[in-house]
Amino acid sequence: MARTERCWWCGEHDDYIAYHDDEWGMPVDDDRRLFEKLCLEGFQSGLSWLTILRKRDNFRAAFDGFEIERVARYTTRSVERLLKDAGIVRHRGKIEAAINNAKRARELIDECGSLAAFVWRHEPVSSSRPSRVTRAAVEAIPTSPESVALSKGLKKRGWKFVGPTTMYAFMQSMGLVNDHVEGCPARARCDAARKRFNVPNQ
Repeated sequence: MARTERCWWCGEHDDYIAYHDDEWGMPVDDDRRLFEKLCLEGFQSGLSWLTILRKRDNFRAAFDGFEIERVARYTTRSVERLLKDAGIVRHRGKIEAAINNAKRARELIDECGSLAAFVWRHEPVSSSRPSRVTRAAVEAIPTSPESVALSKGLKKRGWKFVGPTTMYAFMQSMGLVNDHVEGCPARARCDAARKRFNVPNQ
């Protein structure tokens, strides 16, 4: 696969290329993975995704694999422990938001049956998507009506660091939209995966 065929944003970084090829845009219905990505998107705020990606294993170790029930039980002592962990982004507000969001995720699961069921309510209809997914088209969509609605729905339920731009990036990565550009080999793989994917009960 020629590197020039891939989406422009992964550049020449091997870890970014692997993430692009194997993960980004593939549909996800696992609550733990969805929660992890929501948290990491929050930690990314003001930083590059490559920075977070390279710290992802450290984040997973520090946050008990992003198991929602475990993170929801974190205390102020947990916050202080995390603030001393040089392997993650040591930002008190973002750490506290992740713990808060675990508690809110637990409530949302009680409300909707799963985090996935709530998230996938916000998948755009195909008619709202660009007719051709080019670099220019992707760069022109920092948010969408669906990412705004997802952001509002989460904020209404008390979530933090879930703005519309952050939620659009989350939707791109978790397969609610396929923003691999035309000609990128991963685009067809994601389309095929979406056809096999069963949308969670909503």
